[in-house]
Amino acid sequence: MARMTSPPNGPSQYDLVVIGSGPGGEGASMRAAKAGLNVAVVERYSDVGGGCTHWGTIPSKALRHNIRTLAEYRSNPLLAPMIENYEVELPQMLRAAEGVIRSQVNLRHGFYERNQVRVLSGQARFVDPHTLEVEGPNGAKERVVAKGFVIATGSRPYRPAEVDFSHPRVLDSDTVLRLKHTPTSMTIYGAGVIGCEYASMFRHLGMKINLINTRDKLLSFLDDEITDALSYHLRDMGCVIRHNEEVERVEPLDDGVVLHLKSGKRTKSDVLLWANGRTGNTQDMGLEAIGIIPDARGLIRVSDTYQIAAQPHMYAVGDVIGPPSLASAAYDQGRFAATHFVMGEADGRFSREIPNGIYTTPEISSIGATERELTAKKVPYEAGHALFRSLARAQIVGQSVGMLKLLFHRETKAILGIHCFGYQASEIVHIGQAVMNQPSPQNSIEYFVSTTFNYPTMAEAYRVAALNGLNRLF
Repeated sequence: MARMTSPPNGPSQYDLVVIGSGPGGEGASMRAAKAGLNVAVVERYSDVGGGCTHWGTIPSKALRHNIRTLAEYRSNPLLAPMIENYEVELPQMLRAAEGVIRSQVNLRHGFYERNQVRVLSGQARFVDPHTLEVEGPNGAKERVVAKGFVIATGSRPYRPAEVDFSHPRVLDSDTVLRLKHTPTSMTIYGAGVIGCEYASMFRHLGMKINLINTRDKLLSFLDDEITDALSYHLRDMGCVIRHNEEVERVEPLDDGVVLHLKSGKRTKSDVLLWANGRTGNTQDMGLEAIGIIPDARGLIRVSDTYQIAAQPHMYAVGDVIGPPSLASAAYDQGRFAATHFVMGEADGRFSREIPNGIYTTPEISSIGATERELTAKKVPYEAGHALFRSLARAQIVGQSVGMLKLLFHRETKAILGIHCFGYQASEIVHIGQAVMNQPSPQNSIEYFVSTTFNYPTMAEAYRVAALNGLNRLF
């Protein structure tokens, strides 16, 4: 595809303009730049990286690591006496993430510079289907013209109008990372991925946690056995979980927040974390004027190729199109969209077969079918388990809670699903993912019994689970 040129004194012209520099925008812009296109990225925030880097994935996972490390020291009989009276406040732990954020930002600035991708700072608004106006922080406006666009603007916490988020005790998943003190108790409304992650995280910090779930079970998209394990573990830690509840009103007070539920129950805690849903960042972009109408949650509907029907030269990727709302998924969707724009086609398999990574403590990760799905489809399958308490590595590091579960076809032995709950689950799943994605007959559970795993490792759970499952066949 030929590059567009910039006429004298006219708007800058590009082959592709990407709106948003989070994982989805980065994936799209890097792929297009590598293909030789003239690319620009528009970023509303003062630095590249998007919400993932600045107030989402990176700071929250850095905080989780610090909390988990402190909890491990306190439970270690060698170290516990030395830190018995050592208290670490939440703001200290949050500041520890700042270095990681700066390193990530510098790294990403280098990507754009080396690949000659111009970064424009400001709010993007469409003037027409091929013209974008970028209003900078100082109010100056610049117009850019492009053959194609990728919208990768991400999402933000959903804030219902009837909840007073201006009150310092009412938080969402962004503002919770700006707390200036360590609360003694927290009510979390919404038990999705974010709610469960923060419940696990803050309980390890010693807070009393009320987790209010609007559904009948936690994370129902997961395999039932994993869901049950998570629910048991959170309760075992001391979290109070309420299912099938719906908010009636939120009452902020000087000494706490009272959450009134329609069932008649009430909870009072130091702070309330509202973690019930996300909203796509599509406001103030001029989308409606060019025929693109986001839904009630600000999400953009796209085709299987991530194109927007009203404007096929435009793509949308990442959180702005809804689930799975994973940084890893957004990056691959961005690469797919740019490839499709350049080539007219792309292999979408790997932008859809993406493992879940849920950073509770212990972690959860899975890919493929659940037992519930296989049963509904009448697929003849078998399950193999490896309990972490039987693994030497898990015993050595004191992380014996959890398991690896493999689902495979009884006749072909093809791997159908991988589900892991426990220490390093988000790393462990990738071993099975690599085998599962091989063509038949290489995608067989037999691989794990004919391969030598280092000992002691967490990875040897695959051999244990495979033998356990194969022993069930007759």
